[in-house]
Amino acid sequence: MRGLQLLSATIALSLPLPKAATAEAVELPVTSNTITHFTFSSDQRTFGKLEFLGGISYSSSNPLLGAVSAIRFRPDRQDFVAVLDTGHWLTGRIERDAEGRLSGLADLKARSMLNDKGQDENVKYQMDAEGLALGKGEVLVSFENLHRIDTYPDPGFMEERPARRLALPFPLRELRSNRGMETLAMSPEAGPLGAVPVTVTERSLDADGNVFAAVLGGPRAGIFAVTRNDPWDITDGAFLPNGDLLLLERRFRLSDGIGMRIRRIEGQKIRPGAVVDGDVLIDVDLSHQIDNMEGLDVVALADDDIRIIVVSDDNHSILQRNLMLEFRLLPEK
Repeated sequence: MRGLQLLSATIALSLPLPKAATAEAVELPVTSNTITHFTFSSDQRTFGKLEFLGGISYSSSNPLLGAVSAIRFRPDRQDFVAVLDTGHWLTGRIERDAEGRLSGLADLKARSMLNDKGQDENVKYQMDAEGLALGKGEVLVSFENLHRIDTYPDPGFMEERPARRLALPFPLRELRSNRGMETLAMSPEAGPLGAVPVTVTERSLDADGNVFAAVLGGPRAGIFAVTRNDPWDITDGAFLPNGDLLLLERRFRLSDGIGMRIRRIEGQKIRPGAVVDGDVLIDVDLSHQIDNMEGLDVVALADDDIRIIVVSDDNHSILQRNLMLEFRLLPEK
């Protein structure tokens, strides 16, 4: 079964994607099913340094829904903004049951993203949106293939073209065509970096085989690197309230199987010229309720209740799933 899932996911990466008319925002009907157990054979709740709280799988009769590559929650901790790697926005909100567990999605809306010329419905390689960050009055998006970070006005990002483009500290030639700036996250103002965007590539490597990354402002602006642990590739990241960076990684090879893990990088160690690594919080495979995990965000419900929400990219394959899973970060011992 695992081999079939991996093979179908690999094939799906090369298939043509469904098109939907999204010149204006459209409402997406959605059906959700709850996930109460993270493993298929036990009631285990603790996995590494995380506690599994629950999750959902979801689908829509509109073929546009899927291919979620990044997600960010608003301050109310319910409403979210997401990007699809097909070049579309997705907004909505989560629903919870009486016990506070994820139970569904509501108010889903999608729209084709506008490029800097005000054009929408662009081909995928031009608008391959991978990373997402929410700044003050703007939404920042990183794109692969045509590597760039564009900022859109907030509110109004779904209807407007980018307002500006961020300067990148590394040469574009260092960014691999489909292994570029997969992660874009806003550091908290109270953290060691200040309120600045940080980008981490998926697998654009320096001469020592480390992953290119950069702080894009503030007193620590500049290039740093993240240690790469083959066969893991970085797919997203988000900051904890104290300024530590969580990196979501996937293992996605026929020879190694599908896996998901999350690393914690100390914010104090991020500075120009540094090579950073960190503790692994969770490391799981297809014996758990995962798929092609692409997006991660941190939602702080209280100082002692830090949630980590991860989402999958189904590659618009009928043999894969759109998942949203929620964990609680356990206290450090």
